[in-house]
Amino acid sequence: MIRVAGIARDSIVDGPGIRTTVFVQGCPHHCPGCQNPETWPFDGGTEMSPEAIFESIRQNPLCRGVTFSGGEPFAQAEALLPLADLLKAAGYELASYTGYTFERLLGGTPGQRQLLQRVDVLIDGPFLLSERSLDLNFRGSRNQRVLSVPLSLAEGRAIPETSPRWLGEY
Repeated sequence: MIRVAGIARDSIVDGPGIRTTVFVQGCPHHCPGCQNPETWPFDGGTEMSPEAIFESIRQNPLCRGVTFSGGEPFAQAEALLPLADLLKAAGYELASYTGYTFERLLGGTPGQRQLLQRVDVLIDGPFLLSERSLDLNFRGSRNQRVLSVPLSLAEGRAIPETSPRWLGEY
């Protein structure tokens, strides 16, 4: 079961195109200025099965991308694995926000590394209020990176996503 704070259907702000954003419940980071402080408590939200979330996503034939947000998705990595597998098998692009860095996740728990392997695009790093910018695509502060996870895993280091879709060059 996945502890969910909410699901935003038809999102256009959490990645390119029409997406579904799954907001998980629980976050250890507590970034000052966080846009979702209600997702911080680990005992809040609602428990949902990966299958139920997947079926709700499939209801929108225009949705081709899913974004995990939060809260902290990688705090529930093991619970999100079955959903990530369903999404990838169905051909969805999978993005995830995280307050951790890519490097930290590489050295993280086995579940965190497994979830990372299923993600296409990672927006990493904590939100820093001092670095906040409204001019950035799909991220809130300048320290956050938009990374190509397959390339980053292949190279063993963070590689920026270069797709025009993610750069805002539609």
